[in-house]
Amino acid sequence: MGSARLTAIDELERRLAGGDGWTPGRRDAITDVRGIRVGHWTDRTGATGCTVILCESCEAAAADVRGGAPGTREIDVLSPANVVRRCHAVVLTGGSAMGLAAASGVVRWCREQGVGFETPAGPVPIVTAAVLFDLTVGRAGSFPDEQAGYAAAARARAGAVAQGSVGAGTGATVGKLLGPEARMKGGLGTASLLGPRGVVVGALVAVNAVGEVSDPDTALVVAGPREAGGGFVPLAETIARRPTRESVLGANTTLVCVATNARLPHAVLQRVAYQAHDGIARTIAPAHTLADGDATFVLGMGQLDVPPDDALTVGALAVRAVEVAILRGVLRARGSRWAPAARGWAASS
Repeated sequence: MGSARLTAIDELERRLAGGDGWTPGRRDAITDVRGIRVGHWTDRTGATGCTVILCESCEAAAADVRGGAPGTREIDVLSPANVVRRCHAVVLTGGSAMGLAAASGVVRWCREQGVGFETPAGPVPIVTAAVLFDLTVGRAGSFPDEQAGYAAAARARAGAVAQGSVGAGTGATVGKLLGPEARMKGGLGTASLLGPRGVVVGALVAVNAVGEVSDPDTALVVAGPREAGGGFVPLAETIARRPTRESVLGANTTLVCVATNARLPHAVLQRVAYQAHDGIARTIAPAHTLADGDATFVLGMGQLDVPPDDALTVGALAVRAVEVAILRGVLRARGSRWAPAARGWAASS
């Protein structure tokens, strides 16, 4: 059984790398969108971290929250009803509400670089952020702070992006409906896709869901509540067996950042932010629950003029890029004493 599961995972990895008709970018990462840089701060002992997406030349940005237990900063500034509707960085971080302090460090770093809206008092950086809950793994009391955010911003680069148990994915776990004893390791993943007429769409996702993670094309479960004898507990059975305690409420979240080189109106980017949640719903079950704080961000870098119909193209590419990034985040994660990784569990099942 273990050999068959590993073979299925190997086939999934092959398809995610472009063997399924989609065309990945050169790095197959969100940094394939010009102007995007990514940096991580990772605390392996504390099992937490943060990830910073720098987007200083962003023309417009949008966000959408669908989870019932979100933790965010500067989300309202991106609303269609407000005047700014863009940002200079996005922070995805562990540490629950305390982890939002990392965004202050990114603000400080940006201001030192002269990045921000110009005012008589100097630049004012707009740094939007969202958190996931990882406080019950690793060292007690560990969470990203202002210095962590500053360090992640200073490390941000436009090249390859580390994935798995890094940055905001360090302490992430999934498959927690039967309690922490049955959970598995989540993580951070990224992907990019090339569309017609030069369109590029990239996604970066931190996966810390209460639900199971599966391949939407084959229904292969990659990670979920573990069965004692090996394999996974089916979702219907999980619901039936779920304990009555509400210990998982608010202790999860999948965070998504999508970027595109296409120049799109803010209203269209807002629609893409809605669509990006489809990538969550197609790979994670259940999604957008009271126990999750699922949130998406979309960055329009505005480098490529596209016809109006390409708004549909960007949305479709965003959904697929999110799916791939979620699966990669789980597949690239490292197992630990508190949660096995997907490959390790498949080998032993």
